[in-house]
Amino acid sequence: MTFVLEGPVLRGSRVRLEPLEHRHAEGLSRAGQENRDAYGYTWVPEPDEVEGYIEAQLGRAAAGKLVPYVQVDPASGRVIGATAFWEPRYWMGEDVLTAIEVGFTWLAASAQGTGVNTEAKYLLFRHAFEEWYVERVDLKTDARNARSRAAIESVGARFEGVLRNWSRSWAPGEGDRLRDSAIFSITSDEWPAVRERLEARMRRAPAGG
Repeated sequence: MTFVLEGPVLRGSRVRLEPLEHRHAEGLSRAGQENRDAYGYTWVPEPDEVEGYIEAQLGRAAAGKLVPYVQVDPASGRVIGATAFWEPRYWMGEDVLTAIEVGFTWLAASAQGTGVNTEAKYLLFRHAFEEWYVERVDLKTDARNARSRAAIESVGARFEGVLRNWSRSWAPGEGDRLRDSAIFSITSDEWPAVRERLEARMRRAPAGG
C-alpha cells in the first residue's frame, strides 16, 4: 500500500495549522501585507500573487510533494502565516515515509517573536515523528539568512553544512538564480530530547509571548 502524503489540522494553544485552501486567500493577503522587512530571502506573496501562490502549493500537493498549511491564531481565527511539509523521501519503499522536510514557512510581522514559530514547529515535528514515524526531518534556508538559521537552531535542529547552488533563490530579483542552502535536521533518535526542550520552552513562555 503506497503512503499517501496528507496532513490533518494540527492544534496548539498559540497556533492552529490548517491545510491550505482557496478560502484562506484573503487572510494570507492581509498577513503578507504587514511589515515585510524580514522577508528578504523568503517566498511571501504580495496581494496580487496570493491566488497564484495557492495554486502553486496545491499543485505540489496534488503531485504528492507537499502538505501546505496556513498558520492561524486560534483566539481570533486570523491567518498569520504559512508552512508546509514537503520533499518526502521513501528510502525503504513507497509504503514507508522515511524523511520529510519542513519548509515554505513565514509569519506575519505581528506573529513573529510570539512563540508561534516554536509551537508550529513542535506540532509539525511531533506529527512527522510520532504519526508518520519518519527517521529524519529536514529544514533548510538561504545560507545568507542569519535570522532564519538562528530560528531553526532555536527549535532544536542541528546544522549539517551548506550545499552550494542547491535550490532556487527566493530573494527579490534572483528568480533565475540558485542559492547556497544551509541544511539542518532532527533525527528520530534526537526527537525525544528535542521534544522535551520544546515543551519546556513553551511552558516557560507567557501566554501570547
